Amino acid sequence: MQLPALFMLLGLLLSATAMAESHEDGLDPQRQAELETLLYQDCGSCHGMTLRGGLGPALPRDRMEGFSVEALAHIIQHGIPGSAMPGWKALLSDDEARWLAEHLRTDNRLETLQQD
Repeated sequence: MQLPALFMLLGLLLSATAMAESHEDGLDPQRQAELETLLYQDCGSCHGMTLRGGLGPALPRDRMEGFSVEALAHIIQHGIPGSAMPGWKALLSDDEARWLAEHLRTDNRLETLQQD
């Protein structure tokens, strides 16, 4: 393969990788808003509307930071066997589960349960 063709192929591969990563990292703003509503409404039915706990445990940001995005996304997708936590894989894509996991770790409205 000639050098210019190799550079062109490399450029196409890098471009495809960047497109896949940007799609993975960024859900459109409307879907993000829907997922946030899902979190505080549907997940809130067990974890509390403000995520302070209920049937399920509280989900404050400082606690969520102790889990990796991958671990939280796995719990969201597959649930916790033997508990009331269902898996949401039938309703959420892997990207959506990762977005929710990242949101819980970084943009969660409930920062902590600790009283100052």
